[in-house]
Amino acid sequence: MNEYEDTLPGGRHWSFQIRRGVQMELTDLTGDGNVAMMMYNPANPLERLNLPDTLKCQHTFRLTRGHCLYSDMGRIFCSITADDVGWHDPASGTCNSALVASRWGTSSYQDERNDYIRNGRDCFLIELAKYGLGRRDFTTNVNWFSRVSVDNEGVMALAPHNSPAGSRVALRFDMDTLVVLHTCPHPLDQTPQYPRRPIRFKLSKAPAIQDDDICLNSSAENARGFANNAIYLMGA
Repeated sequence: MNEYEDTLPGGRHWSFQIRRGVQMELTDLTGDGNVAMMMYNPANPLERLNLPDTLKCQHTFRLTRGHCLYSDMGRIFCSITADDVGWHDPASGTCNSALVASRWGTSSYQDERNDYIRNGRDCFLIELAKYGLGRRDFTTNVNWFSRVSVDNEGVMALAPHNSPAGSRVALRFDMDTLVVLHTCPHPLDQTPQYPRRPIRFKLSKAPAIQDDDICLNSSAENARGFANNAIYLMGA
């Protein structure tokens, strides 16, 4: 199988161990979607996504094409090779049961069958448990397709209509990575009804990195990150 694709409904969760050299393409099917994602090294889950270092070393507060996502060991999990949106949120975290209940109420599986209201924290925990991980293994998460603005008082708000229907972002994985994700609402989403926005994901073989690769050349720090990957892959 050279490709695999599927649709993840809104308010659901998924995880997958993605091999180096694989591309994951996410598509926001209806617009205003949100994909919260954490990353781990499957060979050593103590190595995990570090968004503060990711932002600091690339001198940015947003994620878009040309940026790389770093582990806390200074290695690159993946690179953003294509992006229709231009701004993805790396700072707001995920929603929890108290937030979701206060904003949209609650419902049980028994009442709603498989459409009960889920929250991001519990979805992450369900997926982490499949790999022997739990609450102590929580790390920072990206919110793909979401943009957050900050006013003069420092109040954060979710920017409306950041991601039109059909928007996509492509991630090239530069080392083996355990990806854990959900499609629950962004924690700053104020939509009156619990949003259920589906996301299409596609896995395929990524093109080989060339000397003019935008992610490799977007900063000196990224060149060093790819060098750290090369040393790791040699078994050093």
